[in-house]
Amino acid sequence: MTTVLNAVTAVLFPAGAAFCLLGALGLLRFPDTTSRLHAAAKAQTLGLLLVLVGAAAQMPGRHAPVLLLVALFQLFTAPISSQIIGRTAYRTHGLDRDLLLRDELADRLVRDGISLPGHDRPQRDDDAER
Repeated sequence: MTTVLNAVTAVLFPAGAAFCLLGALGLLRFPDTTSRLHAAAKAQTLGLLLVLVGAAAQMPGRHAPVLLLVALFQLFTAPISSQIIGRTAYRTHGLDRDLLLRDELADRLVRDGISLPGHDRPQRDDDAER
């Protein structure tokens, strides 16, 4: 059984480290805030979860609740912080709205009566069809 756990750990640790590395490279290489959010939230979270599962395979069962709490904390905080950062980037013009296929937040803000300065972008042909 120890050999199987060692093999599982030998796969999970490098895979988790690779996802963390890819997330870090995405933060450096991607051009805009929304792309960077995906790299930070998705790749980093998956990398950490893989490392935690690999660590859980090697540790006694009494440490599993602590690792579970770390995993749950990461799963809850990453999407919330990404949402806050994305909204802030949107409202402070930190992203290129022309790259968006559909701007659902703008539709909601217009419906709620909130105007954003500099948001008067022309409607594209594919927007008019919807």
